[in-house]
Amino acid sequence: MTEWLRRIGRFTPPLPLARLDTSAVAVTDRDGHVMYWSSGAQTLLGHTPGDVLGRPVADLLADDGTLRHRDGRPVDAQMRLCPLVDAEQEAAFLLLIDLIDSGTRPSEDGSLTRWIFEQHPLALAICDRDAQWLRENEAMRQVTGKPEEKVSGLRQADFLQGPTFEEMDHRIIRVAESGHPEFTEPFVKLPGEAKAHAWAVDIFPLKDAAGHVHAVGFAASDYSQQYGSRERLALVSEARTHIGTSLDIVGTARELAEVAVPRFADLVSVDLLDPVFRGELPPPVLPGPAVLRRAAQRSSFPLPENLPGPGEVHRHPWSSPVAQCLATDRAALHDVKDPEIARWLAEEPAHAALAKAIGLHSLIAVPIQARGTVLGAVLFIRCEASRDPFEPDDLAVTEDLIARAAICLDNARRFTHERGVSLALQHSLLPRGPTVHPAVETAVRYLPAGAGAEAGGDWFDVIPLPGVRVGLVVGDVVGRGINASATMGRLRTAVRTLADVDLPPDELLTHLDDMITHAEGEQSVTDTTGEIPGDIGATCLYAVYDPVSGTCSMARAGHPAPVLVHPDGTSSVIDLPTGPPLGLGSLPFEATELTVPAGSLLAFFTDGLLDTHAHDIDEALADLRHALAAPAPSLDALADTVLDTCPEPRADDVALLLARTQVLDPDHVASWELPSDPSVVSEARERACERLAAWGLEEETFITELVVSELVTNAIRYGRPPIQLRLIHERGLICEVSDGSSTSPRLRRARAFDEGGRGLLLVAQLTQRWGTRYTHTGKTIWAEQLLPTR
Repeated sequence: MTEWLRRIGRFTPPLPLARLDTSAVAVTDRDGHVMYWSSGAQTLLGHTPGDVLGRPVADLLADDGTLRHRDGRPVDAQMRLCPLVDAEQEAAFLLLIDLIDSGTRPSEDGSLTRWIFEQHPLALAICDRDAQWLRENEAMRQVTGKPEEKVSGLRQADFLQGPTFEEMDHRIIRVAESGHPEFTEPFVKLPGEAKAHAWAVDIFPLKDAAGHVHAVGFAASDYSQQYGSRERLALVSEARTHIGTSLDIVGTARELAEVAVPRFADLVSVDLLDPVFRGELPPPVLPGPAVLRRAAQRSSFPLPENLPGPGEVHRHPWSSPVAQCLATDRAALHDVKDPEIARWLAEEPAHAALAKAIGLHSLIAVPIQARGTVLGAVLFIRCEASRDPFEPDDLAVTEDLIARAAICLDNARRFTHERGVSLALQHSLLPRGPTVHPAVETAVRYLPAGAGAEAGGDWFDVIPLPGVRVGLVVGDVVGRGINASATMGRLRTAVRTLADVDLPPDELLTHLDDMITHAEGEQSVTDTTGEIPGDIGATCLYAVYDPVSGTCSMARAGHPAPVLVHPDGTSSVIDLPTGPPLGLGSLPFEATELTVPAGSLLAFFTDGLLDTHAHDIDEALADLRHALAAPAPSLDALADTVLDTCPEPRADDVALLLARTQVLDPDHVASWELPSDPSVVSEARERACERLAAWGLEEETFITELVVSELVTNAIRYGRPPIQLRLIHERGLICEVSDGSSTSPRLRRARAFDEGGRGLLLVAQLTQRWGTRYTHTGKTIWAEQLLPTR
């Protein structure tokens, strides 16, 4: 033991040798068993040599590593362990223990500073003000691969190649000049490393007490693990803001692929079950081959043509990672050397060729599952040339990423389903194709908003009216979706009902406004959702065109005014008073009547046709008028030309109704002014018979005589002058009798001994239909007979 103690001089103990006999000294063998126990140790810790000799020195320490006195109290002491080696290379250890006080603290002679610099796990270096290497610790020597004597006096760029190291030299000089520290995170490949990775580098000035910079410190640490974790979190964060910006299924899948490539993977394919594209809920996926349609695909390298592309259907074999993850409902990480991947590539030569060409080394397959329903799967691929293989931490990232994308895809699927229902309902309520009418030639178009928007409530209608007239309607309801389509259907039905009453345009809109206002009051009692009904604030334009007189009367409720294109090609927006939108309460509507030359074009449309971000409303109207005046081989072709002026993508629905006016041949109309005298009835019958003979309609004489006789007699008996009889020969034969009274006739069944009351009943039985319409000067009773096809 004395020999061991004599060797102490070979080491630098924490205490002076002169104080060795008063210090607590112990010696252990190489296994940590106590071989020597000094009196100072007995005094300091209370243990006698007999208590500790042969025992492990660890028995003297508490669980937290502090020294304990024999009585159990902690001892505030410091302990240094020094190795001792003899000539036979047999090791032992010297333990020096002293109480911590001002007389026993380590000296501040620079030893601690040297030790912390040399032994610090960070790669440390000291540079002069010109960025030349002065000192480096052992960790830095491991990084650079060069000893200190080989790099002393050199800059980093002198012994490490690359622009990053030149930038480091510039930063060191800048810190030396400014005195301010800098931090950077370079991504570099060092000597002996296979691939570049992230480093965290602190560059800081070394100053004296006066603040003068004498050198620059350089500290570097391998930041790969932290960098990878941060990149994974950033990827998930970016997914939250970049995936699901629209309600388009393919667009959402494309956003997922764009987020992942090239930041996370080299190739990503998003495959969905076919019903998802139609907005339908897919059935459960059964174990076995999976048939999916590719929604999106993105890669950092060109792909061969024999791989399935977006929109194509692909059958994934049972051995494929996609089919496996769909069957298990779990994400899976695979190495290219896994047996199951080898079986898959053996069954799919196209993928095997791709794997060989790109050096595929790992992949992750993740099922797309939202609200308990599997929608499809995503395949992430990495290749050797670009990055490290996927790790288990990456598996968790893909699950978070796909969980976010799955909700967005399912929202898009639900939206697609609801939009399809809305459009189907809307198309079922709109007229199917152009309406054939002798007064006008029509062309209609309806375009829903872009794929990311719900169906709106735009609508149009062409309503045949008595007297060969026609009603032209276009409107737009508030809101979107199924509710808007249902509201549109209600308004269209209401307008048709009021048009059958043959009301003038302003009165029709007034009655329609009253109906909506009353319905709003009833709904407010039962509706607890707080949603404003779609018919409140709806717009509508109603026009009646008369081909006999060539006039058109119209009124509007908050709707854009129509455009009139004259036969010579000149166009103008009709000066039509603007009424309030419907449902805002008992405000007046004003009608305008204008003469429309034969061959003119009336264009009715909703505001979606003018909704453009590139122009203001006046410029949009000018473009529309120019398009309407352009030559076209047909009215349908012109409608298509007009729709080409719509902006893409459309933010709102577009409804377009084009009507080219026609004037009825004067030879097909006959009218007579009649005095209010019962004797004129026979004369009226004679004139009507003569006109029928001129038209070649002798077979209709009997019924026409009866209708003329009855209607003229009623006008003379119950009406007041002026009285007019008019016959119109078009597809049918229309008999009209007008008078100055607003008294409405009433159809009733006469009793057995009544002398009158049977006339209108006979008229109703012998004609196709009959009715009354009111004018500013009175009323008109009309009856229409069908003519045999010739």
